[in-house]
Amino acid sequence: MLTLLQAVLGFDNLLYISLESKRAPEDQRAKVRRLGIGIAIGLRIILLYAVIKLIHTFHHSIVIFDLNNIIEGDFNLHSVILIFGGVFIIYTATKEILHMMVLSSYENTEEHSKSVSMVIFLIVSMNVVFSFDSILSAMALTDVFWVMATAIVIGGLLMIWLSDRVSQFLEQNRMYEVLGLFILFVVGIMLLSDGGHMAHLHLFGYEITPMSKATFYFIIGILILIDFVQTRYQKKLFRQNRKKNSITEPLN
Repeated sequence: MLTLLQAVLGFDNLLYISLESKRAPEDQRAKVRRLGIGIAIGLRIILLYAVIKLIHTFHHSIVIFDLNNIIEGDFNLHSVILIFGGVFIIYTATKEILHMMVLSSYENTEEHSKSVSMVIFLIVSMNVVFSFDSILSAMALTDVFWVMATAIVIGGLLMIWLSDRVSQFLEQNRMYEVLGLFILFVVGIMLLSDGGHMAHLHLFGYEITPMSKATFYFIIGILILIDFVQTRYQKKLFRQNRKKNSITEPLN
């Protein structure tokens, strides 16, 4: 059950890793993915041990805001990490989406000249952010450390095995990169809402409520359905235009 949970919760993380690794030099991308996930597995186990021992510290208040009904919140370490991760993912997804809309070649941009160490650092950092949900969900099922650690290792090895395949699929089907970026955007919103809810955040008197997992997967399903229908429709228009041109060409 824990291994299956790690696999399901690791989907958005795997998507981020596949897209982020494209910033590394092409001959280093597979190495970056494996090394980043490998380091993240070790850090996730350390984080699991720390959360078990210091669970109260993660939920201890560190910053309190109360600005006359403009912003109110009681932030703890857990909520700050989720909010930071959500903001960073939204920023990254938005930047890449806007970048794709630029007329200049996507392949010749400076974004792909990122150093290997920087890409690995970003992958490991975001993996730690994504780890909190899976770790807290695992702790709800069992309190046996070695069981949770084993599930984390198996889930990490599964991510290493799938990372090359997901990256290869996105490389061969570039049109799905846009879908992946919008899914990451939704993931960022979910992390942001979860962090705001944990911090009891109120903006202009309105409480920040978390996005439920059912809502998240429903939105992802709708995005995939829209992409599928749009792709089929474009192919249909292409075939119709090609057939029309083949009929009218002899007349010219």
